[in-house]
Amino acid sequence: MNLIFLGIVLIAVMVAGARQLTHVPVEGIATPMELLSSGMISSAQGAVELAIGLVGVMTLFLGLMKVAEAGGLLTIIAKLIRPLMVRLFPEVPPDHPAMGAMILNMSANALGLGNAATPFGIRAMQELDKLNPQPGTATNSMALFLAINTSSITLLPTGVIALRAAAGSADPAGILPSTLFATICATIAAICAAMLYRRWFPVRPDPEALKMDRPWVTDSTDVSPVNNSGAYPFWVSVMSLLVIVSLIPMMIFYGSSVSPWIMPMLMVGFLLFGAIRGVRIYEVFVEGAKEGFQVALRIIPYLVAILVAVGMFRASGAMDVMVSAIGGFTSRFGLPPEALPMALLRPLSGSGAYGIMASVINDPAIGPDSYVGYLVSTLQGSIETTFYVLAVYFGAVQIRKVRHTLAAALTADVVAVIAAVAVCSYLFL
Repeated sequence: MNLIFLGIVLIAVMVAGARQLTHVPVEGIATPMELLSSGMISSAQGAVELAIGLVGVMTLFLGLMKVAEAGGLLTIIAKLIRPLMVRLFPEVPPDHPAMGAMILNMSANALGLGNAATPFGIRAMQELDKLNPQPGTATNSMALFLAINTSSITLLPTGVIALRAAAGSADPAGILPSTLFATICATIAAICAAMLYRRWFPVRPDPEALKMDRPWVTDSTDVSPVNNSGAYPFWVSVMSLLVIVSLIPMMIFYGSSVSPWIMPMLMVGFLLFGAIRGVRIYEVFVEGAKEGFQVALRIIPYLVAILVAVGMFRASGAMDVMVSAIGGFTSRFGLPPEALPMALLRPLSGSGAYGIMASVINDPAIGPDSYVGYLVSTLQGSIETTFYVLAVYFGAVQIRKVRHTLAAALTADVVAVIAAVAVCSYLFL
């Protein structure tokens, strides 16, 4: 991340500097360097506002996570899908709470719950860090988990569907098949890349990291100790996986009707489960909510760093230069210049990509139901904000050496773009 951070900043400054040298001053119009400076400030402010906005979500869902953990839900989930998870994450004990937390995160992402998935992911990272023999350095399990997270199979991209409906689409949910195909391809690529790249990124000792304060590791109030009672019978795991697979067609055909129920039912389900298991749900919820508040504050510096770099990259005009340079080439393969900014910006900035999508599908010359409209919608629903995810999740557990995580995640992003272009060309051209 050190080289990536420095590289983005240097490119932004060089591009803005080159434009400044050829800029003809016009009264009332900011110069390229002035735009760069204002972009830095606004991005820093936006990062803090984003983190503060996450406080409520973090507090709510980490509180619910604590209730689920206290009732043993994470262990139950881990045992249900143990046959798959033990092969993907051999370093993690089969009944460790990290297994259940990772599955809750992946499920929330699949259902398009957005920020609601973040607390589950942070909890999973905290549990994975308890197994980390080298604090401050990403383990293979962390790298694979985040690679899967950034490419997560998406059954219901609710935000994209809502935006398409607002833009007057005749078929707002028409992107469900294309998004599902692209994310399946991306997830397979993420798993393969993470397993392949890790041999080229060995773990190196970091003596300074041993001095870090890691309260999530030393916390003695953990209410969900690992148990070794074994997995459920194999047929139970198979039936559970079949139920999950059966949700795919249901989400495709009834997604718009199901989506309003997801968040309320999650809260009711977690609280009822805890109550049935004898958990003092109010006290445990409040305890978990305290952790959510602390985590949201801890990630602010990481968000500021990465979002300022991305903001500088956009404000400098480097993005426009890149689009102009390769737009003509990519259009030959089904990625026109109108959609290229989405493919380039989506891994960097979620809000920026969202704005691009909104402007494209609301353009009367393009519209939401054109090929370009379907393509940018599919890209928005298929690619995660990779740099944001790495900043938040690794920042929450103070990981400084990300090893092969970024390379695997970006590989998945590239595959998602290719798959989105291929499926949209087949379905909508």
